[in-house]
Amino acid sequence: MTEIFSADGWLNTAITHINNVLWTYILVAALIVCAVLFTIKTHGVQFRMIGEMIRLLGDSTKKTHEKHVSSFEAFAVSIASRVGTGNLAGVATAIAVGGPGAIFWMWVIALLGSATAFVESTLAQLYKRKTEGSYIGGPAYYMMFGLHKRWMARLYAVLITITFCMAYISIQSNTICGAMQGAFGVQPWLMGLILVVLATACVFGGINRIAKVSSIFVPVMAVLYILLALVILAVNIQLVPRMFALIIENAFGFRQFTGGTFGAMMMTGIKRGLFSNEAGEGSAACAASIADVSHPVKQGLVQALSVFTDTLLICSCTAFIILLSGVYTDNSLNGIQLTQTALQYEIGTAGPTFVAIAIFMFAFSSIIGNYTYGEMNVKFLTHDRRWLIFVRVMNGIVMVIFGALASLDLVWNLGDFFMGCITLCNLFAIVKLHPHAVFLLKDYIRQKRAGIKSPVFHKSQMPEIADELSAW
Repeated sequence: MTEIFSADGWLNTAITHINNVLWTYILVAALIVCAVLFTIKTHGVQFRMIGEMIRLLGDSTKKTHEKHVSSFEAFAVSIASRVGTGNLAGVATAIAVGGPGAIFWMWVIALLGSATAFVESTLAQLYKRKTEGSYIGGPAYYMMFGLHKRWMARLYAVLITITFCMAYISIQSNTICGAMQGAFGVQPWLMGLILVVLATACVFGGINRIAKVSSIFVPVMAVLYILLALVILAVNIQLVPRMFALIIENAFGFRQFTGGTFGAMMMTGIKRGLFSNEAGEGSAACAASIADVSHPVKQGLVQALSVFTDTLLICSCTAFIILLSGVYTDNSLNGIQLTQTALQYEIGTAGPTFVAIAIFMFAFSSIIGNYTYGEMNVKFLTHDRRWLIFVRVMNGIVMVIFGALASLDLVWNLGDFFMGCITLCNLFAIVKLHPHAVFLLKDYIRQKRAGIKSPVFHKSQMPEIADELSAW
């Protein structure tokens, strides 16, 4: 059994070959083309409306109904899923595999992908459905009621449940266990059992409890990590210009082109960037749909901002810490161990301990945040609560233990495979439906220019699809 779960096992070898084809020839091109398309169609919404995004986030703690999830709580759930292993271990893996230049491509996919996040989240709001005490929605719903493709909606619902409640959970668990073993000597199996107890307590509490936990933990842990990175940058201020030069030189360097490593570097940066910010996967659209807002564009803008928060801020913090330390040249280090070693170099023996605590907070919030997406899509597939309990058990117990015991390579490759599958499915849908998001954006801007402080949408404004917009 341990041979199957190892880096050299047949399962990891097979998935690696599949991923090479899926990502090299299909996904990288699809992500970039769609991101550029949406940036053009929305006239660069992620750049020209950054001020409105920040303003909306400040107002988003308000909600019109006590039982509903506020815009900020929905933002926190999506950040809880985004801000996790990808920010600390994923960035380290990108640098270890693709070199410093991979960070540049993480930035590119975030800057362009924010437009994708806007489109998918706005569509999720448009096609959301009312449930008892809240809303529910996401790609499965706009595939069903927007594209009228039941088979695709059900396929996506199954794939995202497997991706987030199984594959991604194993990555978070694997990273937490690796960090705790490196810092405190805690055995992976023991840490896995501790995680099982904590995760089960949260996921059996449902979406509203997860939203409240996330809205407390996420801002605190993100601010603390950013402050630490700023201190390290200030201490090493004389090295910062050289660090940025290193990133740019490696992103477009002659050596990378002639050595045949440019493609691998670019692909690694985009893969790790997508894993972290999730723009295009449709997962954050699930979180966006549960928000109680007066206009779909409001949550689309808030979710677009979360891509910047995740990649341009928190992922960059990890990249700067690693590159300034210089330990990235040690080929024996990868994943969370590279981040821990870099912090140890910067702040001494407290470094590995700080990373272990930070990764626990980041990744644990992702474990419970990821479950939210699974629950929403299981409810789309069936009303039989036995399936919901099954997913909770898989999320909180089985995949946590699997992640604790499996190799780092295997859990990341499984994550990449399922991430690729749901991304392709979602990109097809939002390319077809993006004119609706563009229409809503124009309507929102029109109302703002007319002096309306808080734009409001009603389905009568889109009579051709009004019958499908039950929440509006």
